[in-house]
Amino acid sequence: MMDSDIEESLKKKAKKNPFLAENSARKQFEQFVPRAYPAMGEVNFMQEEDVRLETTRARFTNLLKRHGDLSERLSQDSDKTIFERLQKEFQAARATQTQEISLDGDQWNDGLLATIRERVHMEADRRAMLGEANLLAGSHSQEKITYKVGTKVICCLEGARIGIQYETSFAGEPCDSYHCVLESKSFLEKMTVLEHTIPFFLPIREAENDLLSSNAMRFIDHIGELLQAYVDRREQVRLIKELYGNQIRELYHSLPYHMIEFLLDDSECKVTVCLRYADLVSVLPTRVRVLAWPTPQFKKDNWTTPAPARLSYAEDALRTMSLPEAYAEIVLNLPQALQQIIQPRPSKDPPNQLFSFSAKAEHKS
Repeated sequence: MMDSDIEESLKKKAKKNPFLAENSARKQFEQFVPRAYPAMGEVNFMQEEDVRLETTRARFTNLLKRHGDLSERLSQDSDKTIFERLQKEFQAARATQTQEISLDGDQWNDGLLATIRERVHMEADRRAMLGEANLLAGSHSQEKITYKVGTKVICCLEGARIGIQYETSFAGEPCDSYHCVLESKSFLEKMTVLEHTIPFFLPIREAENDLLSSNAMRFIDHIGELLQAYVDRREQVRLIKELYGNQIRELYHSLPYHMIEFLLDDSECKVTVCLRYADLVSVLPTRVRVLAWPTPQFKKDNWTTPAPARLSYAEDALRTMSLPEAYAEIVLNLPQALQQIIQPRPSKDPPNQLFSFSAKAEHKS
């Protein structure tokens, strides 16, 4: 009865003011409709998703930027083109030299490098004053000297530039040549690396920031050490692949060859070799790990020590020998090393019998 009275009252109000009736009905409806509020876990999940999306977006943006920088670099001048151009320029400089001086020990010093810097700037100023026409007409030119320091050749290039050509070798045989060109605006200003053909994964820019402005001679020597050590490590890996490629499985290495891993597949076990070099000027590893992993059947029949087993003799060889020499040493002594790891199986007699026998023997003695 009460419900019908309320309904009649709402109908009368609706006739007088339809909007008010509609609004009242909506409010009554909203009182019974439960409001959806996000749970706390859902809010946290949404926040975590937003963070992940932002991280992914930042990484993707950085990747696009690096791709753009690389595309621009490749479109301007490829590494091969730079090498060929600098190779011709160095050959021309050496062809027109009036003297080549070989330096030993203390002869290569900061004073000599300062003299070379002064010489290239004087030559640049002289050319600017006389003009190319007079130079080509045969006017007197300054003496052109090339300096040879070990495996480095230092040339005075046009435009107040100093060029260093690095010659690398392995086992007495010549390998690759690399170039680095330095320049400075004036004799008093610091030098910078203008261009080079050094592999991008070697830290030339870090060396430039740390050494070039404070100790240019040390910078030049350090780059030579980096290049020679890189070629040495690379050629060692190349040689073991060439000599023992049929025995080696899954060989991995970093671009500068300062991390090397490979697997030696033997009939009785698999030997994993992990090498880490202390720095990029090292030719022998400082962190070595050699482990022998027995095959399932061999482990079941013979292996009694915890697997895998460390091969200390192999680790010592790798720390003191070149990689090909150490590899030969490992393979040669592997059977004997495995024999030492294999221990005789204990007797099948119960432990109490063995103990009783031992006690009787001691009593008799």
